Amino acid sequence: MNNKMKKSVIAAVLVTSMLASTNVGHTKNSLQSMVDQARKDMKDAAYAYVIPAQNNKIATSTDLYPVLNTAKLNYQKARSAIQKSNATNKDAMLRDLDVLYEERITKGIIPYIDAYNYTDKYLNPIMADIKRAETAKDWEKIEALYHKLSVQLKNRTVILYRFSGKAARDLLLEQYKEPANQKRDQLMVPITIYMKVKEADKLLGAGKKEEAIKVLESIKPLINRLPPSSTFPMVKELIDKVTEVSKKAGIDIIIPTPMPTPNPNPPSSGGGNGGGSGGNTGSNFKLSIMHTNDTHAQLDNVAKRVTAVKDFRKEKPSALLIDAGDVFSGTLYFNEFKGQADVEFMNLMKYDVMTLGNHEFDLGSSSDGHKALAEFIQKSNFPIVSSNVDFSKEVDLKGLFNVKVANSAKNGQIYSGIIKVVNGQKIGLFGLTTEETKDISSPVDVTFNDYIEAAEKMVAEFKKQGVNKVIAVSHLGYDDNPAYDNDLELAARVAGIDIIVGGHSHTKLENPVVINKDNSGKPKEPTVIVQAYQYSEFLGTLDVEFDKNGKIVKNAGKLISINDKKEDAEAAELLKKYAGKIKEIKEEETGATAVKILENPRASGSNLNSVRSNETPLGNLITDGMLNKARVYNKDVIMAFQNGGGIRSAINQGPITVGEVISVLPFGNTLATMKLSGAEIKAAFEISFKESPKENGGFLHVSGAKVVYDSSKPVGKRVVSIEYKNATNDYVPLENEQEYMIATNAFTAKGGDGYDVLKKAYEQGRVTDLGLSDWENFREHLAALKNVDPQVEGRILDIAGQGETDIPGGDIPAADFSGTPEKLKVYNGDVTVSLSDVSKLENAVVKGNLTLVGSPSTSVSFSNLTVEGNADFTGLDSDNYELVGLTILGNIIL
Repeated sequence: MNNKMKKSVIAAVLVTSMLASTNVGHTKNSLQSMVDQARKDMKDAAYAYVIPAQNNKIATSTDLYPVLNTAKLNYQKARSAIQKSNATNKDAMLRDLDVLYEERITKGIIPYIDAYNYTDKYLNPIMADIKRAETAKDWEKIEALYHKLSVQLKNRTVILYRFSGKAARDLLLEQYKEPANQKRDQLMVPITIYMKVKEADKLLGAGKKEEAIKVLESIKPLINRLPPSSTFPMVKELIDKVTEVSKKAGIDIIIPTPMPTPNPNPPSSGGGNGGGSGGNTGSNFKLSIMHTNDTHAQLDNVAKRVTAVKDFRKEKPSALLIDAGDVFSGTLYFNEFKGQADVEFMNLMKYDVMTLGNHEFDLGSSSDGHKALAEFIQKSNFPIVSSNVDFSKEVDLKGLFNVKVANSAKNGQIYSGIIKVVNGQKIGLFGLTTEETKDISSPVDVTFNDYIEAAEKMVAEFKKQGVNKVIAVSHLGYDDNPAYDNDLELAARVAGIDIIVGGHSHTKLENPVVINKDNSGKPKEPTVIVQAYQYSEFLGTLDVEFDKNGKIVKNAGKLISINDKKEDAEAAELLKKYAGKIKEIKEEETGATAVKILENPRASGSNLNSVRSNETPLGNLITDGMLNKARVYNKDVIMAFQNGGGIRSAINQGPITVGEVISVLPFGNTLATMKLSGAEIKAAFEISFKESPKENGGFLHVSGAKVVYDSSKPVGKRVVSIEYKNATNDYVPLENEQEYMIATNAFTAKGGDGYDVLKKAYEQGRVTDLGLSDWENFREHLAALKNVDPQVEGRILDIAGQGETDIPGGDIPAADFSGTPEKLKVYNGDVTVSLSDVSKLENAVVKGNLTLVGSPSTSVSFSNLTVEGNADFTGLDSDNYELVGLTILGNIIL
């Protein structure tokens, strides 16, 4: 190269070159004229994609390369002229010019071009291939394309968010990503069924009939969720295939017929009385319900929730008000008042009943144990229902639990189930809490029993007492891990449950879901499932009509937006005594400033990005703080990890307050160090990735290491490699037999979130609890940084669908280097490539350093090339290349 200056580029950003040259000659204009021209060209370059977008037109990369190259050339010319000048203010001129370049070029047109090229070269072709496969009714091809599309949406589409210009970004998302999201969502259930049917057919061919039947049985709950043939014609062939293979196995999977469309005008009566006008139509009975779940101590809008409840009761005064658990944990209100503020407002709203969520048990391992929960229950002016939880060994809850079903339930007590009389009709209500609580919370001496057995016992007990209208108040999760429990399984497997008011999975069910087939696919009386999302954002409502036999014949429901309501005056006044204290804590500043919002995403709809399934800037920031603090006490600590489920909120842009810090880490965990073998660390990360690419509260964020996994591999065999930084700051592989010191929070170290491998280490005395508050450590780390701007750095990388993963490094012939968009080549180590006889490098991942040498005879381009280490260009004898399309996570050396 002509200039072999070394320049560092910030890690984890898309590296683009400012070295492209053109034949535009120098002019003899004055310095100011050159600067003005450069500024104009940079602005024009940004306008070239922004203005078309404002007119609903997408600018192509072909349109933009000429203006980009002109802007880059004249920027360099102006900058060079300033540096050579005698201007007294040349530092300020350089700074202003660089700021504009950063804004309009580096963060504007260059990443826009990369985004456009990505959609044009990847998303569009995949979508076109899917359309052709659907026309050909080629299920095998669609399966492959579905996985390919899913990988793109999960790992690659972040490129569409990296440039400035909202109109252009929205247009790209609307025209490219949203259709891809919708197609992926449409295919999700059919592809799952297709894969299972294919697996069952293969097992039958191998003579493994019992295993095949188990696979086919797992399909039954999904059949109800198939898209209609009117929107997805290929579903007919899929259903035929299900029927064919099921007959081979000797079982029947009944394809459901749609339930009659719910009455578009919901019953006008509340709880069956129609506002005092009787409420029965002939022999039918109408019941209205309001429901909340997973409010997690979000009380800032509680006065609006009170208004929503009062408004609904004005129309339907006999409506039941039910909470499905997780009132505890998540905000400063809980940290400060331990649920006592929440129960006061629940009493004000006159809740009828509540079940316990897993977070109600979060304080079990603290010095005060379950005393706060006991006080919450004792102060509640409503009963708690819980049928599958055994409280008998928990001292703090002694005397609060009643095993029998209560006809006249007392407030401030726990019952297996209760019977309420609404307008002369008996309604049975019982509660269920996920058995997973033992892994994801701190129940200590509270234990959990099988939810199906508990539910069957409750339905039988209600039947004995003449009750044929049954509501399960469930904290199992709508479609959560069936290995534990969920509402879909409950509805299909237990006859006699009419309504499930659910929580735990934070599912936004805008309309009730009706299950009218049992787990064998046979018709059953309908079970209506509702859930109202999270954080008191909605008040769920449901209106049902029962016939004389207690069967639901009509249902309608919706979510009422709480934030659209006005504050109730009484509740707003009551909130002041709590909010004043919270305000003081919230507003205390840490001394650190967030350069941008540090999001805490959760998967929702077509968006798969989540703190529980992906590396995030906030997760990196937290684990960096943990690692730094742990090393103060033990210099041998090599890495730190934090469970994603323990990270609870985002941090806004600007000054970071103590309140935000506590909201991010609200559970009062402490920092622990532990000695683990390399094999045990790998086993821990296998647990971390067991649900991938789906969410898992135990998903580990990491500092001091890079972890590569493949979510398409079988559970337990997904970790591809783990490397950690050694004493010289180089990444080296983890050795199975060697012992290492790591840091994590005490909850995870003791086996929380199902980390049995860590629990074993804890029980063997290999854990040291440092007793340091996690949020206080985090606050200290932020204060030391001052300006906080963490990035996604490739610490955790899913290479599902990326092709070969075990190619060794070394001298790689240029002709053999590149992969394809469908199958990336992944090199495990440092790579050297000569560019003398090649025009492009593409579709590859280098899990080490990349060194380029030789004399390119033509212009060299890069596309879809990621280098996890450094990229060294000093061995090239030409600068005839542009770095657009190259992602470098380390440094670039020119």
